[in-house]
Amino acid sequence: MDYNPQIEQKCCSEDSMSQKLKVLAIHGYRQNGEKFREKTGKFRKTVRKWAQFTFITAPHKVIPVDDSNDLNKSQEPDIEQSQDEELYAWFFNRDDNTYRGIRDGGPAIGFEESVKLIEQIFTEEGPFDGLVGFSQGACFVGLLCAMQQRGLTKFNFGFAVLAAGFKSECFPHLKYYSDRINLPSLHIFGENDKINPTESSEALSNCFEDPVIVRHPDGHYLPASAAEKPQYRKFFELQLLRKQCTEQQVEKTV
Repeated sequence: MDYNPQIEQKCCSEDSMSQKLKVLAIHGYRQNGEKFREKTGKFRKTVRKWAQFTFITAPHKVIPVDDSNDLNKSQEPDIEQSQDEELYAWFFNRDDNTYRGIRDGGPAIGFEESVKLIEQIFTEEGPFDGLVGFSQGACFVGLLCAMQQRGLTKFNFGFAVLAAGFKSECFPHLKYYSDRINLPSLHIFGENDKINPTESSEALSNCFEDPVIVRHPDGHYLPASAAEKPQYRKFFELQLLRKQCTEQQVEKTV
């Protein structure tokens, strides 16, 4: 539904805002649902008036990396690659079941299983109004947005939040970026992200029609400082208004 402030002011009252958005949270590579929950506390608190979150863990366990330099810890102290033993991924882009976002080409091992997991979660715990993803999770969410637009998913959602995201360079995924995605989207990325450069996140945002972009001066994480909070609140409030208006308009036609 196209945004029309006059329509929303007429059909959406303060009382109608009591219902919150249901949001499915998709963690990054070498992370899990619980770790992502811990790292997004300030973000969730910022938008708790409008949204509640469900955190899940990807189906593919990742081989632990012993070399701390390989995790770029000296440059990025708060990357998604947790030291927790339970590390997971949404898909891999090399036959040895490893993944790096900067790799060009390669397979998308495990991608179909991850899509099936999302289908299962929507069936058992949904529906969900939107998705929020971080790093590889944001890449995965972007692909789900493109698949939904093509009618290739068994579930539907109304918006996406993509933090430190990027386009997948896996050969099976390249076809999904040929058309602009017509879905409300919020893109968050750092100017000093050494894991996923700003250019990568910008490239993903350019795949969407009218993306809302929030830049921050730091690195590879989901910030919630005073500078970003108003933009987050505005986006989530608008998505809840849209949902309420759509539901009220449907009721009037029944």
